[in-house]
Amino acid sequence: MTEAAALSVHAARKAFGGLVAVNDVSFEVRPGALLGLIGPNGSGKTTMLNLISGALKPTAGAIELGGERISDLPAHRIAQRGVARTFQLVRMLPALDAEENVMAGAVFGHTRLWGEDARKRARDLLDRVGLRGRAHVPVGAFTYIDQKRVELARALASDPRVLLLDEWLAGLNPSELKIGIALIDELRREGRTIIMVEHVMDAIRELCDRCVVMSGGQKIAEGGVAETLSDPEVVRAYLGDEDA
Repeated sequence: MTEAAALSVHAARKAFGGLVAVNDVSFEVRPGALLGLIGPNGSGKTTMLNLISGALKPTAGAIELGGERISDLPAHRIAQRGVARTFQLVRMLPALDAEENVMAGAVFGHTRLWGEDARKRARDLLDRVGLRGRAHVPVGAFTYIDQKRVELARALASDPRVLLLDEWLAGLNPSELKIGIALIDELRREGRTIIMVEHVMDAIRELCDRCVVMSGGQKIAEGGVAETLSDPEVVRAYLGDEDA
């Protein structure tokens, strides 16, 4: 008997008027796997994450979490079912400090904690992402990179069944990138199920079990990392026909 998928996307489609941003894309993520969702800019990757998290509703198709259809649910219900995410452009709760931002993930997400339990989880996660001793710093005083750390801690605070990372490594300097890759690898080794949209190919090669490649809203390749990145159609999507 095969293991049920943690997340299944069935012919997902999203159209904005005449523009089809995601065009009948299907894939599955097994429990504990780290899937890289890659492709050139404008290929539909973030739109795909928006469909999974409920920020957008599919025009057609379905998305299932552990065999349960979630694509008809509002975003907050999907979060409560166990999908958490970071954003390409960091989204903070600006009136709150770092600890309170992370506590929001614990209170409103999948495994819900309150009061001192939520506060303890927030402090532990801030320590883990490298922000020890900065729990009560207003998030507006953080650098962009440290805001990304707070956002990751907030996503982890609800102990999600599926974690979506939208270019979380973007903008890191080389030393920060090394730390960031190690942190994601630690999450993977814990058995977390992760979908990672990323342009840092070193991270894709080092971290991912499999890749799905999108271009022009369509899935053009799927499989193991090495063979997928060497697929001629993938090379053309990134480099163009003349350079492929």
